[in-house]
Amino acid sequence: MSSEDAAGAEGRGGNGRAEEVPGSGEPAPEGGQDARSTDAAAAPDGGDEPVWDVVVVGAGPAGASAAYAAAVAGRRVLLLEKAELPRYKTCGGGIIGPSRDALPPGFELPLRDRVHAVTFSLNGRMARTRRSRHMLFGLVNRSDLDHRLVEHAVKAGATVRTGVSVSRVEQHGPAVPDRRTVAVVLSGEERPVLARAVVGADGSASRIGAHVGVKMEQVDLGLEAEVPVPESVAEDWAGRVLIDWGPLPGSYGWVFPKGDTLTVGVISARGEGAATKRYLEDFVGRLGLAGFEPHISSGHLTRCRADDSPLSRGRVLVCGDAAGLLEPWTREGISFALRSGRLAGEWAVRVAEAHDAVEARRQALNYAFAIKAGLGVEMGVGRRMLNVFARRPGMLHAALTGFRPAWNVFARFARGATSLAEVVRTNAVARRALETLDR
Repeated sequence: MSSEDAAGAEGRGGNGRAEEVPGSGEPAPEGGQDARSTDAAAAPDGGDEPVWDVVVVGAGPAGASAAYAAAVAGRRVLLLEKAELPRYKTCGGGIIGPSRDALPPGFELPLRDRVHAVTFSLNGRMARTRRSRHMLFGLVNRSDLDHRLVEHAVKAGATVRTGVSVSRVEQHGPAVPDRRTVAVVLSGEERPVLARAVVGADGSASRIGAHVGVKMEQVDLGLEAEVPVPESVAEDWAGRVLIDWGPLPGSYGWVFPKGDTLTVGVISARGEGAATKRYLEDFVGRLGLAGFEPHISSGHLTRCRADDSPLSRGRVLVCGDAAGLLEPWTREGISFALRSGRLAGEWAVRVAEAHDAVEARRQALNYAFAIKAGLGVEMGVGRRMLNVFARRPGMLHAALTGFRPAWNVFARFARGATSLAEVVRTNAVARRALETLDR
């Protein structure tokens, strides 16, 4: 999963912090700590304000991937982030095959563990462990992953600015010098950042997404705790995760081992905040972990886009959580962020090169088509799987623990050898079974 902090509770948590607001920043001043050369940035109409080819808002996996893709293409890229890096992010940190495949060349994952076994349980009952000779997926801390992705974007030529906030973007008005330029307005700053194209990757509470008009169809609440454990407990979990199909429709819980810390969490539909909190408390208790004090307890909201939700407006594109791109059933978001971010960066380069609104619109539509043809199809199957799972979690549990072909599909999906959409498209039995359950 990949999303913004909501401070451990629905909307707001016990520490009173609201959902995370967008990442942001500004062009690095000459000689500044994060500065890279801005000499090549041309100013419109002979002005003294540099114009970046691509400005990316938000330095998570989606934003860092977009910045890397645009910088590798040789463009002037500015990556904006409101926090100082590295920073903590509420996230399970599971890296499945599609995530690994979408990483920049030469990228080394900062893995905390390699998963070869999965224990499935049904609301704490009927636990069974399945094992694989090959690694199923890896586990990371998001702070490590995001920081390393940003470093790769910088090595590719991007400039990074941290610690300032984006309040809005403008494509018309006095702040915009010409029709080829977007103004990125910074909180507390008199002068905006100017760009030929903007990529919004500032989380599911995205201000750039609001500008584009992103519409969300599914909103879920996740609660998570980072629990330090002694070495003897950590050894019991090494190389193995737990997935528990929960008591609320569409809910599940997880335990992800990361060295001397276990990431323990649950997720369910928004609107069941108290019940979701009870599920987490019961989950932690029956695992025998209630006696260990979490060093972080947090929450987040994940949001999935509606089918007709826009992915662009003018010269502004959105990707990752800002676009509502994640898998609806598992709420896995890192692979969707990496893949959509790369596409957004590539198409933002084309938008930046467009000399008029018609060409910019054509390139933005091509980006939307690329997203819908790939990630959109996967999301469609994920929605169907969530509907089936919400009605019949016991059937899914029985299939994964007692029917080897179902486990084989899960393992191949985790390793990146297939996708849910590919399984439904190529496997007649799976397709007929899903069609029957749909009815």
